[in-house]
Amino acid sequence: MTSFAAVSTYLPPSVPISELREESPLDAGMARRFQRFYGLASVCRDPERTEAELLLAAAAKLDGLRGREERVRYLVQARTFVSSRPDPTSALRDIGRELGLSNATAFSVAGQACASGLQAVDICGRLLAADADPDALALVLTGEKTFTPVARCVPRSNVGGEAAAAVLVRRGGTADGDRVLGRAVRTYGEYHAEAITGEASSAEFNKLYPEALGEVLLAACADSGVTLDDIDLIIPHSVNTISWKAVADRFGFPVERIFLDNIPVTGHCFAADPFINYGTAGQLGRLRPGARYLLTAVGLGATYSAMVVEH
Repeated sequence: MTSFAAVSTYLPPSVPISELREESPLDAGMARRFQRFYGLASVCRDPERTEAELLLAAAAKLDGLRGREERVRYLVQARTFVSSRPDPTSALRDIGRELGLSNATAFSVAGQACASGLQAVDICGRLLAADADPDALALVLTGEKTFTPVARCVPRSNVGGEAAAAVLVRRGGTADGDRVLGRAVRTYGEYHAEAITGEASSAEFNKLYPEALGEVLLAACADSGVTLDDIDLIIPHSVNTISWKAVADRFGFPVERIFLDNIPVTGHCFAADPFINYGTAGQLGRLRPGARYLLTAVGLGATYSAMVVEH
């Protein structure tokens, strides 16, 4: 059994999307459509911090890590982009040294794009299950810089934000944190190349989206031994509100039980979205002991992923 021992986030100040036109493909008309129909208003941006500093800011707030640094066996960065800066070298080992993780093996996961965060938690759970030390931990870091036009804005979909999350993973049951009850993932490889720029494949992808996402939500529930009715709150990826309303309508799930509060504030923060939303929901008192929550992510390529967690 895999558990979240702790989750922390770092959210920089938000910038209105109307102020981002010079740095992205976002023109005035698109900004108005995003605001009126997609539920987007502002996004997190932190021009002063590097990607490594974003991740360290999230990890620094992880109280569950203090005093247990030597127990961390794996340090994993979940990425949407193989590289999100002009210099392709990784700063992950430097981050590990800064955090005092002298016993951790460091590696990155990027194969499922924005769904790589949930994939990283699953991988860490499997590695910890095979570890001889029952008290071993893994640290998953998510969050990226928007240094390219594609990262800053995907037309008809989202505006990229810069924020980060840190998830301390361990094996164990309810006494050890929020336990993962089950997971499902589906990949539709035919959308690997043109989901952003290809008009035909983009239309097909948008048509598939609610059905494919709903199917993976149901599959994750089935893997966890629960139904969608047993889910207290869906913790989504924050692309936009219109796509989540379509999923809610298609599967008869109340939209008020989908945590959409951050979409107008953070924008789409790539693989960090579900963990940022989980952290915010906890801060707002929306997580109840014993309740089940459904974390979701969709990565271009296209991978649909969902994970059921019991708080």
